[in-house]
Amino acid sequence: MSGTEQKVALVTGAARGIGLATAQLMAEDGWRIALLDRDEPALKEAAANFKGEAISLLHDVSDPQAAPQAIRETLNAFGRIDALVNNAGVADFGPIEETDFTRWRTVMETNLDGVFLMSQAAIPALKETKGAIVNIASISGLRASTLRVAYGTSKAAVIQLTRQQAAELGEYGIRANAVCPGPVRTKLAMAVHTQDIIDAYHDAIPLNRYGSEREIGEVVAFLCGPKASYVTGQIIAADGGFESTGVGLPALRAT
Repeated sequence: MSGTEQKVALVTGAARGIGLATAQLMAEDGWRIALLDRDEPALKEAAANFKGEAISLLHDVSDPQAAPQAIRETLNAFGRIDALVNNAGVADFGPIEETDFTRWRTVMETNLDGVFLMSQAAIPALKETKGAIVNIASISGLRASTLRVAYGTSKAAVIQLTRQQAAELGEYGIRANAVCPGPVRTKLAMAVHTQDIIDAYHDAIPLNRYGSEREIGEVVAFLCGPKASYVTGQIIAADGGFESTGVGLPALRAT
């Protein structure tokens, strides 16, 4: 595949976790990757160890000026964009009465506004390639749970935004889908999940385990690629069956 034909993906929140795993998987499949993150040390480390053709974009998706600049930088480097993976996100868990407006806005600015801004900026380039948008939502956007008033609401909004994108952009050949990860064995999750929480999740998940970053990345990569060419407007829970079993983990309750 020549350089002009080789597909290009822009992945936000790509310095670690699901974003980095997705970028690595897509690079293995021959994609060129634009790695975007606001954490400069982590981004440099990820880029230094990245196996595949890639560029680094140091931006914060919550900044309205960042999205058009990131798109320009990607087009300047690669000449095209075939997929946008909106993975960047922040987690802030706490009881409703302790979630003040500052905490609420901090979550919304990245988790929702960032997805909107990046997608809007990428539309002209995606029209040219009949490309794909994959938004990373969460199982917390599909059903309510404790301590997630801002996070869960932001991810539910991302799900609705995805459907809007699919409905309005389909006529241009642009597909939009969302992936909703369940509990994933990330370094962050393992650092904050007590053994009681881990055991409770295992009890509630039919597959009886956490997912891996790479397993989520496989779903994202599929949705970006040609094998999903007739898939749009879909909300896919990559959660080991967690959504099918209901909610209510005692270990996650505040009292």
